[in-house]
Amino acid sequence: MRAAGRAIAIRSPSAPIGIRAATLVTLAVALPLCVAYATLVGAVAIEPHRVLAALFGGGQGTDAIIVRELRLPRVIAAALVGGSLAVAGTLLQGLLRNPLADPFVTGTSAGGSLGLVLLLAFGGAAATPFLPVAAFAGALLATTLVWRLAGLGGRTTVLTVLLAGVVLSSFAGGVVTFLMVASDRLALRLRSILDVLIGGVSIRSAGELTIAAAIVALGVLAAIALGPRLDAYAFGEETAATLGVDTERTTVAVLAAVALLAGTAVALAGLVGFVGLVVPHALRPLVGAPHRLLALACFLGGASCLVLADAGARVVLAPTELPVGVITGLVGGPFFLALLVRTRRMAV
Repeated sequence: MRAAGRAIAIRSPSAPIGIRAATLVTLAVALPLCVAYATLVGAVAIEPHRVLAALFGGGQGTDAIIVRELRLPRVIAAALVGGSLAVAGTLLQGLLRNPLADPFVTGTSAGGSLGLVLLLAFGGAAATPFLPVAAFAGALLATTLVWRLAGLGGRTTVLTVLLAGVVLSSFAGGVVTFLMVASDRLALRLRSILDVLIGGVSIRSAGELTIAAAIVALGVLAAIALGPRLDAYAFGEETAATLGVDTERTTVAVLAAVALLAGTAVALAGLVGFVGLVVPHALRPLVGAPHRLLALACFLGGASCLVLADAGARVVLAPTELPVGVITGLVGGPFFLALLVRTRRMAV
C-alpha cells in the first residue's frame, strides 16, 4: 500500500521509564485482582469463604458447580477476549496510523462472526470444533478487504476506514439475517447465533479455554515481535521502507495476527465492541508509543476491563444477565464519537 496521505499518524511522546514501569506493574497486579473479584460475584450470591472453598476443591456441590464450572471458565474467557481485542486494536492502529481503527469498527469482528454463522449453517454439529478456524478465516478476509478498500486512491483516511468497516459490517449482518431466515438448521441453533450477534461471553470447557489461550498467546507474541516494525510506520510506509522494514511482509503478518486475535475473541464471545479502541488510547499516554510495551500493556488492561464489564453484566440486573456487548457499547460509543470529532479537527 502506498503513502497514507492524510491518515493521522499516531505519535505519542515517550513516557518516563518510571511511569512505564509503574503502569505495567499496576496492570499486572490489577488483572488477578479483577479475576478474583469477578469470581466472587455473580447472579447467585455466594459468600466469599464458600467461593474460596469451592475453588480449592471443597464446598458444597452446588457451590462447586457454580464457581468452578460456570464462573471461573467465564471469567477466564472474558480475560482472553478483552486482551485479544485490545492487542488487535493496537496492531490495527499502528498499521493504519489511524486512531479510529478497531476490530469492531473496521468490520474484522463482523467478518469473524459471519464465518461462525456460515459454519453453523452448513457444517452441522460435527463442525463445532472448527468454529475458531471459521472465525479466523472470516476475520482475516474482512481485515484484508478493509485494508484494500482503505487504500483506494493511494491514501488511507479516516473516512475510507470507517466506510469500509461499515460496508463490511452491513454486508455480514445482511448475510447472517438471510441465513437465519432461510436455514432451518440455524433456526434450531438460534441461541448460539444470538450469542454471536449480541456479544456475550459463553461458558467454555477447559479444553476450549486451553486452545484459546494458546492461540491468544501466539497472537500477543506476534504483536510484540512486530512492535519495532510498527514503530517505523509512524511517519509513513516510505519512511519505514527506508529504515529497512519489509512493508509487504509486515502488512501480511500484522493482518494475520489481527485476524488470529479477533477471530479467537469472536469464537469466545461474539461481537464485543470498542475494547480495541478504548484501551490503547487510555494506555498510550502512560506507556508511550513503542508498540512492544503498548501491546503487553493493552493485553493486561483489556483483559481486566472486559472481566470487570462481564462481572457488571452479570450483577447489574441480577438474576437476569446482560450481554457484555451492551456494557462495552455504552462505554465505547460515546468514546468513539468524541475521538471521531477530535480526529476530524486534527485532519482539517
